Amino acid sequence: MTLPPLLKSAARNVVGVAAGLALTFAIVDGAAAQTAAPAVTPATGDGPALWLIQDDDSRIWLFGTVHVLRPNTPWGSAKVDQALAEADKLVLEITNPDDQAAAAPIVQQYGVSPQTPLSSLLTAAELAELDEAAKALGASAAQLDPLRPWLAGLTISIAPVITAGYDPQSGVELVMRARAQADGKPVEGLETLEGQIRMLAGLSEETQLAFLRSAIRDYKEATTVLDGLVGAWASGDVEGIESIGVTRMREESQELYDALLTNRNRDWADQIQTMLAGSGDVFIAVGAAHLAGDDSVQEILEDRGVQAVRQ
Repeated sequence: MTLPPLLKSAARNVVGVAAGLALTFAIVDGAAAQTAAPAVTPATGDGPALWLIQDDDSRIWLFGTVHVLRPNTPWGSAKVDQALAEADKLVLEITNPDDQAAAAPIVQQYGVSPQTPLSSLLTAAELAELDEAAKALGASAAQLDPLRPWLAGLTISIAPVITAGYDPQSGVELVMRARAQADGKPVEGLETLEGQIRMLAGLSEETQLAFLRSAIRDYKEATTVLDGLVGAWASGDVEGIESIGVTRMREESQELYDALLTNRNRDWADQIQTMLAGSGDVFIAVGAAHLAGDDSVQEILEDRGVQAVRQ
């Protein structure tokens, strides 16, 4: 079984559709909490895609994000700036993606299993390949041995991305959160950190092992894949995001597709409808893959009679 491409690409952008940013801060040493919003280089053209849902007394913007970027990635947009400035609050996937103190015990609980070490699940040849890949982290297969396959695979995938200059502190969510906080606006989450990590940990062992094996085999290609995803996102190419991050996964792993996208998108659509039933202006920023494809948040809302209009 090959690794479904979305999990592969998700890991390569540090789980761009799931708990990757929080896990990045848990895994990558030395990530300091961001206290001020950094300047963002203006995008070429219209920039990343933005949608608006509204009724008589509510406006809800939907903005797709990438959780980790190179510091000078051009994605600034006047329309996004204006929407965030006009919103009463900011809603992210989770409110505390950079809280290492909160993430560490959860990762320990759901990501470490010394009673079933990787050495009992992988062949000798695979362990040798894991050891080689772990060198990029300054680690070894023996040090990763107690990790569950999903966490070991994610850990291996993160190293080349960080080495290539991608910085968790430059992720879109942290920039947005810093701006909102500077304006005194509340920041809320659609999910919790524990819920996101439990989702990854709940994948079947078969899928987790496929993920790990693919991460070992392909970790050197991580930056190239992420560069393509970021390029599509920054230019507002939703079809490109779908091609890189959604389509093949749907074809190859229903379990993964449902866990990472469909189930969450439906839950978020429920929450958006609740917001719409109230009043006020809300800016929602979530991983870009959630806003691409036939089972995107917008498509689910469309099926329920709620229209999201691209701006």
